[in-house]
Amino acid sequence: MFKKLGAVLICLPLIFGLTSCSQSSNNPDDSKSIKVGTSPGPYSQLFKDAVAPILQNQGYKIEYQDFSVLKQADVALNEGSIDLNVDQHTAYMQVFNKEENAKLAAITEIPTVPAGLYSSRHRSLDDVADGHTVAIPQDASNQSRAYNILATAGWITLKPDANLALVTENDIADNPHNLDIKPMDSATIPRSLPDLDWAVIPGSISYSSKVDSQLELFQEKLRPELILVATTTEDKVNSQWAQAVRKAYASQEFKDYMEKHNDNNYWYVP
Repeated sequence: MFKKLGAVLICLPLIFGLTSCSQSSNNPDDSKSIKVGTSPGPYSQLFKDAVAPILQNQGYKIEYQDFSVLKQADVALNEGSIDLNVDQHTAYMQVFNKEENAKLAAITEIPTVPAGLYSSRHRSLDDVADGHTVAIPQDASNQSRAYNILATAGWITLKPDANLALVTENDIADNPHNLDIKPMDSATIPRSLPDLDWAVIPGSISYSSKVDSQLELFQEKLRPELILVATTTEDKVNSQWAQAVRKAYASQEFKDYMEKHNDNNYWYVP
């Protein structure tokens, strides 16, 4: 009997030790593996090229899952099948949280490619003339940005009470050049440039379509809610790996990379 009791007592520390290790390994704060949901465009690519190497040098294992639609990535993020996404701005994240009753949270602001006003026909904003065609994105978020760009360029005037985050055609007070403003699918605008006088193109689209940066004649001034953020969920935002991501974007190594890869101030770096 004493032999059996002794064997049980000897085994107990081992059992508790295994249990403790098991619990520790399941703690997301201690995880050395980061699952990243990627989308087409410059932001996932920047993470792969400049941020992932920093994290990997710290012992983190980076896994990628590709999504063709950002909302699908956010659903996966909210459900916990991925940990991180770097392809959305705060405004988009807040809308998703509200519509889906989700709990996404920002880790840190990250470099962002502003939307711009492009033309392959004209070389100066002063060339704008009566009846010129201007293509703008048809989705609500980017369309609002486009109207703000046209207003900032001095081509249209917005009503004094217009909500700058939700501008629509109905918020135009004056269009002195009688511009023919054409909402279009953002992805089709770059290849339509030769047939247009002007076009507002979101940064991610200009990047993926390889639009010549020399054709950009005006760039938006980013409002805070339009700056992109590294995004996770509320329960992971203070985890060790999330803070490692934040520090990687703020590191001197990352800043040095951006200095070498920011021709014509293509990126806005917060």
